[in-house]
Amino acid sequence: MHLFLLLILQLPAANGQIDPEHCRYALGMEDGRISDEDLTASSRWYETTGPQYARLNCEGGDGAWCPEGQLEPSDSQYLQIDLRRLAFLTLFGTQGRYARGLGKEFAREYRLNYSRDGQLWKSWKDRLGKEVLEGNKNTYGVFSNDLKPPIIARYVRVIPVTRLSTTVCMRVELYGCPWEDGLVSYSAPEGQLMMLPSYPHISLNDSTYDGVRDKRKLSGGLGQLTDGVTGQDNFLKTRQYKVWLGYDYLGWRNDTPGTRGYVEMEFVFDRLRNFTSMKVHSNNMFSRGVKIFSSVSCWFKPYLTASWEPEAVSFSTILDDRNPSARYVTVPLNHRTARSIRCRFYYADVWMMFSEVSFQSAAAPSASSTSDEGNTPILIGCLVTIILLLVIIIFLILWCQCVCKVLEKAPRQILDEEVTVRLSSCSDTIILQTPPVPPRSRHPPTGPTNTDPYYERVFLLDPQYQNPAMLRNKLPELSQSAEASACGGGYAEPDITQCTPHQSFNNSAPHYAETDIVRLQGVTGSNMYAVPALTVDSLTRKDISAAEFPRHQLIFREKLGEGQFGEVHLCEAEGLPEFLGEGSPLPDRDGRSVLVAVKQLRADATGQARNDFLKEIKIMSRLDDPNIIRLLCVCVSSDPLCMVTEYMENGDLNMFLSQREIESTLTHANNIPSVSLSDLLHMAVQISSGMKYLASLNFVHRDLATRNCLLDRRLTIKIADFGMSRNLYSSDYYRIQGRAVLPIRWMAWESILLGKFTTASDVWAFGVTLWEIFTLCKEQPYSLLSDEQVIENSGEFFRNQGRQIFLYAPPLCPPSLFELMMRCWSRNITDRPTFEGLYQALRPHVNQ
Repeated sequence: MHLFLLLILQLPAANGQIDPEHCRYALGMEDGRISDEDLTASSRWYETTGPQYARLNCEGGDGAWCPEGQLEPSDSQYLQIDLRRLAFLTLFGTQGRYARGLGKEFAREYRLNYSRDGQLWKSWKDRLGKEVLEGNKNTYGVFSNDLKPPIIARYVRVIPVTRLSTTVCMRVELYGCPWEDGLVSYSAPEGQLMMLPSYPHISLNDSTYDGVRDKRKLSGGLGQLTDGVTGQDNFLKTRQYKVWLGYDYLGWRNDTPGTRGYVEMEFVFDRLRNFTSMKVHSNNMFSRGVKIFSSVSCWFKPYLTASWEPEAVSFSTILDDRNPSARYVTVPLNHRTARSIRCRFYYADVWMMFSEVSFQSAAAPSASSTSDEGNTPILIGCLVTIILLLVIIIFLILWCQCVCKVLEKAPRQILDEEVTVRLSSCSDTIILQTPPVPPRSRHPPTGPTNTDPYYERVFLLDPQYQNPAMLRNKLPELSQSAEASACGGGYAEPDITQCTPHQSFNNSAPHYAETDIVRLQGVTGSNMYAVPALTVDSLTRKDISAAEFPRHQLIFREKLGEGQFGEVHLCEAEGLPEFLGEGSPLPDRDGRSVLVAVKQLRADATGQARNDFLKEIKIMSRLDDPNIIRLLCVCVSSDPLCMVTEYMENGDLNMFLSQREIESTLTHANNIPSVSLSDLLHMAVQISSGMKYLASLNFVHRDLATRNCLLDRRLTIKIADFGMSRNLYSSDYYRIQGRAVLPIRWMAWESILLGKFTTASDVWAFGVTLWEIFTLCKEQPYSLLSDEQVIENSGEFFRNQGRQIFLYAPPLCPPSLFELMMRCWSRNITDRPTFEGLYQALRPHVNQ
């Protein structure tokens, strides 16, 4: 039975929709993953300037690929790259021929052609229709071009362009990530024009579609529905510059002749696939007559020349007339196997608008489109053998269950002795709106669930969960006085101001903070520290110690994340070191601009959200430690309210480590980004130091993980708090009660089952963070378990019957350090080390 379950858990699962801002990995020209056999060219000048030498930063042969003879303006010489699989390309880098200082040839401009099947070739154009890309200005420098829109292709041709007769040589690198969707084309009606009284014509067409446009029908291509850019809540706003209103959406009007009340789309894939679900990002600005689709029906066929299967999958959405936010709607496809899918989306209002469509699927075993009658006896024999094996397995399972029942000493008293956390698709569920999961180096959960996948996962709260005292009475370490249980927790509790410092979180006798679990996520989407006795009812400007920074000196660079009432932006702060003066916490920038994270309250925020935001400013202003992100300044003299915190140039630790290998002779020889074991230990010591400081203030972080640790170029770590708000890490969080999100894979069992967050539960999360560090963040914790199985595992910790599952020992991790991790995951709170103890235990391992 356990073997059967393990096989189920190890089934592959597809990744979610790609985020172009993070899909920027080198695909293998420079490091040789793209082999010489996959590089061809229309011509070459010499054997030593063949296509195999067109590798960025490599000096093999005579230093580059050079087409034969003088390149003329009318020529179309090309270098062709076969990626061996479909890829999502977001960046293209080029270089000239340097040849150890002797080269003098480079391409000032070039074009890109691409193909998904090696037969039909398409020309890349930017969002404004321009085909020619800027190339190099010298022989040695690397020039990179963002591909907007991105390219989805297996084959790419680089075509140098010249205005005069000249010699040209090139070295190149492609950047992106695998295209796991497998979608090679979609067909749909062409988008339409919307006319509003106060706006010019709003074009809702698919402007980057690379297929055929004929008779107001799009066919055979991909476009804006697969470019990774989701439209905003207000479809009149766009995420691109210099484009028209409505650009991000493909939209259709209900009363157009011939629409018949629905929009029909067809999706074709690279091979036979087993489909779990389809995710459609849809606008819901109902004040303009736009709503998500009311229902959808999908038909399937296993190969392109087959007929559509008669049995359709149908799904009805829950229409929302209160929240105008654009959202992803997840449509279950019930593990149907197909090569092509046809879906009809039915209108709920006058307009329907989509900005992204993606699919979750796994490759299905390939099947021939024609049957061989000679193989029929063999197939029958195989089926009979399989059936007999299944009968034997079922018999063994039943026999094992019978033996287990006989040996069991007493029946389990479910309601009295264990906590059960179930899932439900009852009336309190809402449509899934979680953003797509960008591709990361981890294995998505594949375990079986008993939920409807198109709904938010929610807790059907057990009576014991609703009344944690029932559980506390069963465990001595949970038995606290009513007075103590009201102290030290989430600052939203009305009686928390009655606590005194000595009552809150002392390491010798830790107790639980009665936190409002829904308030874990702050107004900007970041997590909110749990702190003792903090009120801001009378908070004014003079209560804020941070200086007021000129708002116009913040230059927006990127949106890092968002919450219900606020956003987190990555910005450049002009003149910030001079503004902060001597003693500034900013490191030496060598004349470069200062990157900062700016949390900003939205204009539509409620009074409570505004109060919480000011409260967060007050909390942040109290933090002053080398390993904790600091509040630098604020913009609160006018709306919108902003707080400006540090941001580190190397980004978060998860992304940093996942792109590196452990230091070795091989990494040095091949110039592969690497880290040493000493580096990893130094990171662990810094995180323990920062958490020791937070614990000394009785602060509880509640979301400690590598995604919340920022890193500078000197490998200095600062613990931050806005990983929860970032779409990149949405798969690390589990949505509870349709409102809050919880990092359950990092949470102690008592936090999951009782909503209790303390310094002791932070220690548990620190153990998981150590595990991430020593796996180089290549895998998500408990990657073989689904979210629901992680929750069930926390129940096993509570029951303490030896069935709980622990994280394995990472190969890089010294045994003594793994023992420390295991102590962090002790079932009894008093058995877990303190952060002071962790710091003292880790510090001797680092060369000072």
